Amino acid sequence: MSEQRQDIILRVSGVSKRFGGLQALSDVGLEIKRGQVYGLIGPNGAGKTTFFNVITGLYTPDSGTFELEGKPYKPEAVHEVARAGIARTFQNIRLFPEMTALENVMVGRHIRTRSGLIGAIFRTRAFKEEEEQIRERAMQLLEYVGIAKYADFRARTLSYGDQRRLEIARALATDPKLVALDEPAAGMNSTEKMVLRELIDRIRKDGRTILLIEHDVKLVMGLCDRVTVLDYGKAIAEGTPYEVQRNEKVIEAYLGAGHAAH
Repeated sequence: MSEQRQDIILRVSGVSKRFGGLQALSDVGLEIKRGQVYGLIGPNGAGKTTFFNVITGLYTPDSGTFELEGKPYKPEAVHEVARAGIARTFQNIRLFPEMTALENVMVGRHIRTRSGLIGAIFRTRAFKEEEEQIRERAMQLLEYVGIAKYADFRARTLSYGDQRRLEIARALATDPKLVALDEPAAGMNSTEKMVLRELIDRIRKDGRTILLIEHDVKLVMGLCDRVTVLDYGKAIAEGTPYEVQRNEKVIEAYLGAGHAAH
């Protein structure tokens, strides 16, 4: 039992969230094992984005318990959650448009720096050495996601698909225990989706754990080890893609769209 507990990297339970008169989430939870790609899906308005935002610190829940690698964490701010070990991307890309691709990834890496403000002000030897290490690591990550040739390009000049990959590189720069991807395939064409799928698969094979919220059900079913389906703020199904696709509640929630993943 203890080995099984250690294998669970993220455990969330009893999450509820209300916005005024709207009960957006009611007693929702999930468990993600180390090395999994875990999908979170549901029809529009199901509460999946709210749940994702609660897990990653963008929204504060009304109730719920949160554990990362068996240790409690408080989802009160995105940067605090990032420090705890969860890095996220956003459905609406949030890069620094006037910074280069390399600088964007370096910004992500700074959450793990040690030199601090004094070192930055006085440009100490330790600061300079660390800055060079950050630059090297950022270049490695740009290479990893396949856009190293754009290192010196301003982020706003990159194609949409490459901006998505840059966001993922920046998330990886924080050395996360869990990478949370918010609608990474949104707005992508079929070629870009194929490249994205290969990248997510590579991240998983390299030992990372991924939480994926995505409208593209076919992509989710082809990538994920397990899936939770939300509808009207409640979890209506959880299991392997095979099990979820054949769940009557899921098929009903999607009004037949669940068949699209077959």
